[in-house]
Amino acid sequence: MNTLAQPRASDFDILSFDCYGTLVDWESAITSTLQSILFSHDAHWNDAVLLEHFALLEPAEQEHGGSYRDVLRRVLKQFGTRLGFVPTEPQLVQFEECIARATPFSDTVDALKTLSESFQLAIVSNTDDDLFALTAPNLEVSFEYVITAEQVGEYKPNLAVFEHALKKFSCSKSRILHVAQSLFHDVVPASELGVATAWIDRTRGKSGATAPSDAKPQWTFQSLAELADTIYAS
Repeated sequence: MNTLAQPRASDFDILSFDCYGTLVDWESAITSTLQSILFSHDAHWNDAVLLEHFALLEPAEQEHGGSYRDVLRRVLKQFGTRLGFVPTEPQLVQFEECIARATPFSDTVDALKTLSESFQLAIVSNTDDDLFALTAPNLEVSFEYVITAEQVGEYKPNLAVFEHALKKFSCSKSRILHVAQSLFHDVVPASELGVATAWIDRTRGKSGATAPSDAKPQWTFQSLAELADTIYAS
């Protein structure tokens, strides 16, 4: 249960969103793609173990820099090293793009359309510009701002990503609500900079594909639809 008064439409001008895991179902894309690749090499791990290792490997590779395509290539090669196979070039390309091509959650598009009537919408995402371009048409709304790790040269939870976004946004940070599934990538840095946060608990409290964190968001919702309903009901 949220301990603060519910957020109201009049409280904010910009809603910024993490994309992957919040708006689109990246965990299903990660596990289905990895399982297909592993099967072709006669390698076997269950979905939970795959996500646990992804949550460890991805931020470690992001610290080494490079594009998100490069990060995902290195992650897949790490899986290969641990499970005794060498991914093919087509498999590397497939894994590079699987998250960008992930399906939006069932409530995402309708909620975004509703929220776009009252707010400027923004994306703040650990991805490349060209990868988000693959995702954007499936979200069916226009975003006034798209901030990517490629543009900043750093990955969340590095504060530089949010500092860059705040410089781009057309209002003070007190008028921004950042909406995300990952406590580790989003709630921690946004909160440190004094930006209000709404956690979309897509994994129902499980860590999934993101590193665990004990960060405390201002509000918690089970879906984007619940957030939209709450904002307009308050």
